[in-house]
Amino acid sequence: MPQITANKLQFEYETFGDASAPAVLLIMGLGAQLGRWNIELCEALVDRGFRVIRFDNRDCGLSSKLDEADVPDVGQALRTGTAPMAPYALEDMAADSVGLLDALGIDSAHIVGASMGGAIAQIIAALYPQRTLSLTCIMTTSGHPELPPPTREAAQALFAPLPAARDKDSLVEDAMRRQLAVASPDFPSCPQRLRDLLTEEHERGFHPRGVTRQLAAFLASDHRRDLLQTIRVPTLVVHGAEDPLIPVACGYDVAAHIAGAEIRVIEGMGHDLPLALTDVFADAIATVAHARQA
Repeated sequence: MPQITANKLQFEYETFGDASAPAVLLIMGLGAQLGRWNIELCEALVDRGFRVIRFDNRDCGLSSKLDEADVPDVGQALRTGTAPMAPYALEDMAADSVGLLDALGIDSAHIVGASMGGAIAQIIAALYPQRTLSLTCIMTTSGHPELPPPTREAAQALFAPLPAARDKDSLVEDAMRRQLAVASPDFPSCPQRLRDLLTEEHERGFHPRGVTRQLAAFLASDHRRDLLQTIRVPTLVVHGAEDPLIPVACGYDVAAHIAGAEIRVIEGMGHDLPLALTDVFADAIATVAHARQA
């Protein structure tokens, strides 16, 4: 896969489809590499007439690591209920996405974000409206403190320390446990496919310090309700009814604060992008994209 300079950093990215087609920029969530946007979804969007771009966020995968920055003490921040000292903000990650569009010569795109990537997508749509054709937020939140928290099991999966053994097999098993704790109950992943994905992620770029810095940026971010009210592009919120990490109430909250936004709640979906829902996701993204063209 190629790399490109954007916002003074190097980003690993991949494109699919005709370069002249309307662009869809896929922004992934906390610590998740570009492969979490599965190839079937990318191809389904190409089949629906789009050019698709997926990439590794900063501090993740094969993109630039900001190891010159400190590693925030996220555990202390969570214990004390204070915001961690984050070396960068979600707004910086939004600027990364816009910089990637600049580097690729793309004036505007349909912006799609999942989980923390959905928060970044919200910021892009609000602060860079001229670059945003439509917005699709998948399993994400406005970050308002009154919204329900993750379930205890999901929080433990997210915040649990890494295993004492740091060999590849132990770390892949740990990643499997974390993923399965938030996965869709009605759309289970193929265990071998999930293991292969997590093994590939480990081999491409196991980088827990970067995940911690990304998490600090997410936790330090102020809630976005006021920002959401400035968004004027066609918007669709997609959320799993059984999401244990970002409860479905958070999706309703995002939709409620964006004028004209629609929400689609998927029964049996948790906090992942099940292969079985590929056409559902692709149709949802295409529908809101076509609303801009109408």
